[in-house]
Amino acid sequence: MAKTGSKDPLPPKTSRPRTKAASKTHGKGKPPGAAQTKPPEPPKAAEPASTSWQIKDPAEFAANMVRVGAQAQKLIGDFVLHQRERALREPVDPLNLSGTFFELAKAMSSNPSLLAKAQGELWQNYVELWERAARAMLGGKTEPLVSPRPGDKRFRDPDWQQIQVFDFIKQSYLLTANWLQDTVARVEGLDNHEKRRIEFFTKQFADAMAPSNFVLTNPEVLRTTLNTNGENLINGFKNLLDDMERGGGDLAIRQSADGFHIGENIATAPGKVVFRNDLIELLQFSPTTTTVFRRPLLIFPPWINKFYILDLKPENSFIRWMVQQGYTVFVVSWVNPDARLAQKSFSDYMREGIFAALDAVYAATGERKVNTIGYCIGGTLLSATLAYMAATQDDRVAAAIFFAAQTDFSEAGDLSLFVDDPQLKSLEEAMKASGGVLKGSKMATTFNMLRANDLIWSFVISNYLLGKTPLPFDLLYWNADSTRMPASAHLFYLRKFYRDNALAKGQLTLDNVRLDLKRVTIPVYLQSAREDHIAPCRSIYKTTHLMGGPIRFILAGSGHIAGVVNPPSAQKYQYWTNDARPERFETWFEGAKEHKGSWWPDLVAWLGPLSGEQVPARQPGDGKLPALDEAPGTYVKVKSE
Repeated sequence: MAKTGSKDPLPPKTSRPRTKAASKTHGKGKPPGAAQTKPPEPPKAAEPASTSWQIKDPAEFAANMVRVGAQAQKLIGDFVLHQRERALREPVDPLNLSGTFFELAKAMSSNPSLLAKAQGELWQNYVELWERAARAMLGGKTEPLVSPRPGDKRFRDPDWQQIQVFDFIKQSYLLTANWLQDTVARVEGLDNHEKRRIEFFTKQFADAMAPSNFVLTNPEVLRTTLNTNGENLINGFKNLLDDMERGGGDLAIRQSADGFHIGENIATAPGKVVFRNDLIELLQFSPTTTTVFRRPLLIFPPWINKFYILDLKPENSFIRWMVQQGYTVFVVSWVNPDARLAQKSFSDYMREGIFAALDAVYAATGERKVNTIGYCIGGTLLSATLAYMAATQDDRVAAAIFFAAQTDFSEAGDLSLFVDDPQLKSLEEAMKASGGVLKGSKMATTFNMLRANDLIWSFVISNYLLGKTPLPFDLLYWNADSTRMPASAHLFYLRKFYRDNALAKGQLTLDNVRLDLKRVTIPVYLQSAREDHIAPCRSIYKTTHLMGGPIRFILAGSGHIAGVVNPPSAQKYQYWTNDARPERFETWFEGAKEHKGSWWPDLVAWLGPLSGEQVPARQPGDGKLPALDEAPGTYVKVKSE
């Protein structure tokens, strides 16, 4: 059992609440390999139901409803026009949903008894729900037949529980959504990839149909509409139209107010741009200590997003913190590519990204060997580059650190559901239509779908139904500040890594050099996060058996971002360590020890002995590379559509 004080041996995975009848059909427990869920949170004391359910001014309410109708008519017209234009330049079914659900229909038709049995179970559940609702209407006390899973924020308004009609709507929805997903999960005759795609998109459909997403079935929205004479819908339509216009006809949901200015109140760590080429600006940050470790630290963030996730605010800036620990910190700021760079390849990112940065650090400091960090796709590129360097006897990297970075993609999570030949073909066509790049908004939508209720539907309710303006939130501002992807590098990445898993299999070549991760024998530090839905911890753990040198693997609390950006001063979350390296991640976790707080000090304790002696602090521009610009540079300020 893990030394965590918890009975949960595995990282949690979203699970659906189950009805009693549905549970009986699955036997005892979960299917082999299914993830455990978090222990239920203790119930909170119920708040009193709202009694304010009146229209304050009928005349104003009627006038506002007329305005809402006019806005809706304009919105529908603009949407139809945009869809007509979009159909001429983009694939009609880019996600290949028609093919996927055709396979589902075929599989279900071969077993009609499954659907008949499932329909009987649903009817049985509805009969029981109706009986309980009738008893409640007569004043009797009843327990809910089905409840939202722990952590489901959609039904937190007290009127979902305390007003019978809304409680009935909520339970009806949960029964149907659970039944739909359970039925799909029991269909046989599908290969694993198709089955997972069907389950994923079935959940997307169920989430979209939640009663919380509609005015008349969400008590908070309906109550607000009456109390404000419909002003919330007027404001909501304005927000919606603004987001449609900002997205060029696509819906670009605003998650944060525009209260941030790069280089002014976000990405403010002092430093200089000391090198620039077509793909990168290299930032060197100003020291805050009189001496520093001899060996510089070079960071390669993901080029899917911008580097300042590591420098949001002074209090949570990883870059500032590492500078304070006495490191000469360099960070690559990737270009936001346009059509001019569409043919830049994955190998170009290695040569003009990693190799160019290594050369620049050497020129700036005189140090030939550096320690490196790779985050997410930046870490995947770094791992492939290290294998290339090992094959070509290039020893300029002394140690490597990976944040949420995968090398084996056999368990890459739900992102792998977007990568198969039909989808890749549609993606390639869409990128050609966009000048050879993937729009940043397309990538952002894909990531948001992985947590649709939190990152899509919660903002639909808040922005459009309640008519609220999002609050300034640095993390969500960064999340929306996405970058474009060049077609050549992006398609190579999706095909070779996600689809083929070529690097882990030893089948990947870069510049005609075959890559073997076993030849990477430098010290490696692997960070993963327990709730990471983009780079699952099980997937990252596989690297411990792919590389040939000493490896320290740690598991952080939280997810893909908060699991990394967790300064010690915050005193949040925890991390787990285990010096053993068993074959399976689950075995590793059972023997792991929990530590409260941030894992950053653990990294520094590991990195210090690998960083050399202390030398006088280096100022940006003091070496052979003159300062070209103030940090954070110019590339980071280029916005995507």
